[in-house]
Amino acid sequence: MSCLVINGKKKLGGEISVHGAKNSALPILAASVAVGDECLISNCPQLSDIRATVNILRGLGCRVAVNGSQICVNSEDLSYNEIPDTLMRELRSSFIFMGALLSRTGRAVMCAPGGCEIGVRPVDIHLLSFRQMGVQIREEAGRIVCEAPEGLQGAEINLSFPSVGATENIILAAVRAKGTTYIKNAAAEPEIKDLANFLNSCGADINGAGGSTVVIHGKQKLHGTDYTVMSDRIVAVSYLAAAAVTGSELIVKNAFPEHIGTVVSTFRQSGCHFEYEKKQIKITSPSRLNKMGTIRTMPYPGFPTDCQAIIMAMACVARGTTIINENIFESRFRHVGELNRMGADITVTGRSAIVNGVKNLYGSCVKATDLRGGMSLVLAALCAEGESVIENTEFIDRGYEKAERDLSLIGADIRRE
Repeated sequence: MSCLVINGKKKLGGEISVHGAKNSALPILAASVAVGDECLISNCPQLSDIRATVNILRGLGCRVAVNGSQICVNSEDLSYNEIPDTLMRELRSSFIFMGALLSRTGRAVMCAPGGCEIGVRPVDIHLLSFRQMGVQIREEAGRIVCEAPEGLQGAEINLSFPSVGATENIILAAVRAKGTTYIKNAAAEPEIKDLANFLNSCGADINGAGGSTVVIHGKQKLHGTDYTVMSDRIVAVSYLAAAAVTGSELIVKNAFPEHIGTVVSTFRQSGCHFEYEKKQIKITSPSRLNKMGTIRTMPYPGFPTDCQAIIMAMACVARGTTIINENIFESRFRHVGELNRMGADITVTGRSAIVNGVKNLYGSCVKATDLRGGMSLVLAALCAEGESVIENTEFIDRGYEKAERDLSLIGADIRRE
């Protein structure tokens, strides 16, 4: 097992580039199953979650060639519609294969997915939607068996919550269904739009993605395509936060302010200044951040839950008190205890964290408990006095491609051991 060793209090500077979006690449790779042809997908980040997805594709009988950030998937000879439990448990987004397999074969079998333990993320909303499309669902020995003996049918689906995963799964199931599917109260994240753009480039007919109502006119056949995945907005926020906690000036390339508007507003409240050019953001940070008031995580375009832990690291060293209300997942404060070990002053009550900013954090040996919580520890270590050791880096590697390489290029004293 590896760890990250960080010596803090180093000014950062220069330029850093954001890699492709994990939360876009994963559903697009799964979508290649529904296409049934060869797709060349570029700007895929080199992450453990991507490798797990490639293993699932190969296990289903797809031919997959990986060349750095390019992944070529040919699903023409797809031969299986069951995913082994060992592969399912590696990542949460593996359940997105349910919609893709139903679309392609009319049958899908898998267990409940794995991933970070940040709270209950039930698949009920996915299954209820599939039933409305004519899918018969049963449980056999702990596995979920979905079958559409009469084929998938278009339906009007009203989601009780704008779930990203459910919206993506319905789109994948509907893309080759008979008739038209309407998704009401759909998730509006940019990654949803990226998935729809990919499928439309394969001949699909999807309208309204990125809004609250998505309309999918089913097509009998799709074709292959070349597609480039959008950049990762959460990684962009992470790098901006690295500059913020160290009082630095930094240019973040391949970053789009329109994707992170509510987060940028929070940065501004902390005293950071921004300048925009095409596909890049320049941040200039004060010597010490200001408190950020009350932050509430909400579905997009609200404040993203994936940025909650990142902003908490900033609040730890800001003047005054910041309150963070987590409204999406109930177990997403597991990193708080580790931050407090570094000298932070955070109290959790239910779904609220009260962060009293301190002047200094101190190097310590801490453990990542999940992906974004792990990055919050990296950010805290960058501005802490002395040396920090961050264990359980496998969580961080799920969403950041060689974070130590990129951060060291802009002046951080960080290495992997």
